[in-house]
Amino acid sequence: MPQRKKHPSARARANRAATSAALGGALPEAQRPELPEARDWHPATVAWWEDIWASPMSAEWHSSDLHGLLILAVLMDKFWNEPTEKAASEIRLQRQAFGLTPYDRRRLEWTIETAADAKERGRARRAKQAPPAPDEGDDPRLVLVG
Repeated sequence: MPQRKKHPSARARANRAATSAALGGALPEAQRPELPEARDWHPATVAWWEDIWASPMSAEWHSSDLHGLLILAVLMDKFWNEPTEKAASEIRLQRQAFGLTPYDRRRLEWTIETAADAKERGRARRAKQAPPAPDEGDDPRLVLVG
């Protein structure tokens, strides 16, 4: 006779990556770092910097990631001032580590949660927590009345 399968919560391996996360909000504006003022940054680089720190991915980055992001900002600045294939390929390689493209987020198993998704999850959670309404036929007090 075959054995019954274990409940999924009791299984040893869940096949989930350690990096998987549902990304909600961005890093608060007060915690977003500024580009160093020692350089005259291209306006496109400044816009890119503001965009990445306003993105949901920024909440997943650690303070040690700032150094890599600054290197990437310098590469972006060089590209906007003098576009070359070499700069573009280096940017492509460097941005993979930070989940800056849809493919990279997929590889890291990061999903960006929309407001509708969050509301639906909350609605489902509340419905699961509420006790089910009893059927009218299950009320033993009705025997006394009828």
